[in-house]
Amino acid sequence: MITRITVLTLLIASTVASAQQTNLPIRKTVDTPKRSIRLDVPMTNSIRNAFKAGTRDFSGKPGPNYWQLEADYTIKASLDPATQTITGSEKISMHNNSKDDLKTIVLRLDHNLFRPEAQRGASVPAEATDGMIVTSLKVAGQAVDLTAAAPVMTRRGNGGGPNASTKMTISGLTQTIATINLVDPVKAGATAELEIEWHTKLPGGPNGRGHRMTQRFDSKLFQPTQWFPRIGKYDDLRGWETSPYLGPSEFYNNFGKFDVSITVPGGWIVSGTGVLQNPNEVLTETARQRLTTVLNSNDDVIIVSETEKGPGKATAPGDKLTWHFVADRVNDFAWATAENFVWKATRATIPGKGAIPIHMVYLPERAKLFDQAGKISRHALEFYSALWAPYPFPQLTLQDGPSAGMEYPMVINSNQGAADHETGHQWWPMMLGTNETRYGWMDEGFNQYMNILSAADRDGKPYNLDGLGQSYGQMSGDENEAPMMWNANDAGSGYRFQTYGKAPLMLSMLGGIVGDQAVINAMKKYTAAWAYKHPSPWDYMFFMNNELGQNLDWFWYYWLWTTETADGSIQEVKTANGKTTVTVHQAGQMPSPVVLKVEFDAAGPALKPVANAKLIDATTAEVTWPASVWFDGNRTFNAVMNFGDRKIKKITFDPHGRFPDVNPADNVWPRE
Repeated sequence: MITRITVLTLLIASTVASAQQTNLPIRKTVDTPKRSIRLDVPMTNSIRNAFKAGTRDFSGKPGPNYWQLEADYTIKASLDPATQTITGSEKISMHNNSKDDLKTIVLRLDHNLFRPEAQRGASVPAEATDGMIVTSLKVAGQAVDLTAAAPVMTRRGNGGGPNASTKMTISGLTQTIATINLVDPVKAGATAELEIEWHTKLPGGPNGRGHRMTQRFDSKLFQPTQWFPRIGKYDDLRGWETSPYLGPSEFYNNFGKFDVSITVPGGWIVSGTGVLQNPNEVLTETARQRLTTVLNSNDDVIIVSETEKGPGKATAPGDKLTWHFVADRVNDFAWATAENFVWKATRATIPGKGAIPIHMVYLPERAKLFDQAGKISRHALEFYSALWAPYPFPQLTLQDGPSAGMEYPMVINSNQGAADHETGHQWWPMMLGTNETRYGWMDEGFNQYMNILSAADRDGKPYNLDGLGQSYGQMSGDENEAPMMWNANDAGSGYRFQTYGKAPLMLSMLGGIVGDQAVINAMKKYTAAWAYKHPSPWDYMFFMNNELGQNLDWFWYYWLWTTETADGSIQEVKTANGKTTVTVHQAGQMPSPVVLKVEFDAAGPALKPVANAKLIDATTAEVTWPASVWFDGNRTFNAVMNFGDRKIKKITFDPHGRFPDVNPADNVWPRE
């Protein structure tokens, strides 16, 4: 019951609160006189939990309690070209290195994307298929009921229901994510053995849109990817990663060992992840002899020529042959096969490691697409090995086929057109296992950045990142742009810029703050710290802060969590008694350093030294103030310079084009 006294008390309290509140003026302009500069980055529940558990911390390095799941695969698969179907069986050893008892196991069944009812992004399969058909599934030797309804599960593996304690069930067999409900949890530190039998048809035809959506040329060439059931990723951040495979965004996989045997018709050449274990059984003596010469020079060596076709000529004799590959410390396996592949090879010399082979398999009529493929791939392997870390794998293979721009461990589905970019992925995410499903910029975006460095080196000229950061101002503000920390799986039409395009612009600005070489050196150390592990965006940000020796949280916040710009301009220039005051304005929300290029007349009094300036030449100086000059929220800053009485003829704000700007034309005084 509310009494009259209570009502009166509430009214008085409300009146006092209103009197104490500062009323803001109603907004009537696009520009605002003040802005609130955020100086930290958001810490989501997932990263807070990891910090609490000691698996990650503000050093940006793996924490003292860091762990990760591992999965080893033994796969036996057979391809029937007539039905375009792979039939396979596999044994998976899932090593639960977490601190949790797992009550569920998540499977990735990516080929269910090709089912007509599948949830998809912008990609369109070349044809509808029945997807991944699982015919048998066992855990620890016990069968999983493939027909019974399973209880609803959470990512951490908690769940229940009438069947939970009596039999193992599975849900999502027609989706790209399926969940096994276990009777007995997989204890922390234990290993679970899974056995799966399955078959899947590879989609083909002219109507595929997007990488991985077409996986064969008729019945003559097959390029399988995501072709087998895989264990999902369970990590210290979210437990099971249950984001569906929608097509555009890519993967987040466990590291482990793959032992894969693939049976195809005789005469068909097979390439794939790993090292061929049985060359005497599948290759001709001629091919084996030619392979021994590959590491002797940078020349391309033909292993199987266009005229060598069929069993006994392209391969060893036999109606069917089984090719056996083994790969260790990898996070996926891809392969290709064709009835008339040409196979050539060359070498790359990895710093500190020595020569390794580069294999190329392609259709004879597409030979021109591979003329320069070996040369480009060699440069990429050698350049990125020196830039980040030595190439970690024993070989690289370029595979021809309908997907001409896709990457897997030791394998790129590419000709010479995308060879540099796809080779770069052997570092991200094949060496640093980033979560591409959520944070595609951590592999595609970094790759685009390093491709700029590689292209310049290949052309024999210095790299140039000028203008990139500034150019972001021309595209920001588009409502279709998803911030980089938005889940890439849900980025929609903004996916490509969010994932590929924006990171090089961000790193251009970072180089404008600390120097490009400092950025490269820090990322080299980041690569070493997280090799064969799974870094998050927070790990990257905090690692870079520590290596660069300053708290750049404000920088990371505006680039990764927002779509804001700096949008600087020179508003006014005044000179009196040798002092020049340049009034710089920022219309955007993102702060940036104030960098002014000052050009003087050729003749006049000597220039006085200025503490925050450096001379470019006898008549040009560059003056810098840190981004912290904006942290009080003001939109204007008076940059005061005292070079003496030499006449200034031109001043340019952000002369290297590193800070996002809507209209660079107003960065120059006097106005042109």
